[in-house]
Amino acid sequence: MEMNARGAEDNRGNYKLRLENRDEEIAQQYAEDDETKPPAMDKKTWGDMMKQLKLFLWNPETRECMGRTAHSWSQIILFYLVFYIFLAGMFAFCMYVMLLTLSPYTPRHRDRVAPPGVMIRPYVKHGFAISFKMSDPETWQPYVTNLEQFLGAYNDSVQEGRNAVCKPGDYFIQDTEESTMKRACQFKRSLLKNCSGLDDKTFGYSSGQPCILLKMNRIIGYRPGYGSPVTVECKVLKGDESDIQATEFYPSSTFDPMYFPYYGKLTHENYTSPLVAMQFTLRKNHSISTECRLNGEGIINNVHNDRFLGRINFMLTVNY
Repeated sequence: MEMNARGAEDNRGNYKLRLENRDEEIAQQYAEDDETKPPAMDKKTWGDMMKQLKLFLWNPETRECMGRTAHSWSQIILFYLVFYIFLAGMFAFCMYVMLLTLSPYTPRHRDRVAPPGVMIRPYVKHGFAISFKMSDPETWQPYVTNLEQFLGAYNDSVQEGRNAVCKPGDYFIQDTEESTMKRACQFKRSLLKNCSGLDDKTFGYSSGQPCILLKMNRIIGYRPGYGSPVTVECKVLKGDESDIQATEFYPSSTFDPMYFPYYGKLTHENYTSPLVAMQFTLRKNHSISTECRLNGEGIINNVHNDRFLGRINFMLTVNY
């Protein structure tokens, strides 16, 4: 019995000792954690941040600017300088090689611009609505001024001094070197007769019979009609066809092929596009939606999402 009592007391003593050792270990662990834990940082003031910024921009002790010494900055600047010079050289070399394959006189790819677009004059305020009052010169004078300015290059004296007399009915083919200057055929202003502005200085606007000039856009090497004539026709687009009572064409309703092909502005300096002038006799005090279109071999004039390809629509309104 005494031995059992003594064993029980030893067990209790050992248990207490283990508890005390465990408590000591936990206390020691907390003490170590407190030692390794970083001290709480105080909140920086604006002054501290400005000092750090100044030190970052220039550190007098290490003689560093923004964290780099002068030697380090010189190395990185030299690297990027050489790098970008190399890139610029590669770009210039690629451009040079590409330009060697191109001709300054003739576009390399012309398959998407073969059918010509058309444009009219007068073209005032970037619009295609020609509206005026016969009895009020202020309403039609801008159109007259625009036509007079446009036809300046077609004056007979200018054409006779610059361009050659050509044979009508045939293309004016000039089989010479691309860089050789090309001759252009004369298109005299007097050919437009009533729409020339020579006899009637108002181009018919004062009398309610306005003149509209139509020209094809220039396409290098293009031969309109491919040997067949290209003609112009005008009609009422929407409304009564009798709204256009008469249409006169000058010099005719056909583009003469002798003015084609066009060889580009570098070698065809004096080239002037041929014109077809239309003089309309219209129903007065009525807005008339008008369409003028080209007809001929290879001409496309029925693309609805391109109003200038082979045709053009405009509004005519003549009031008393």
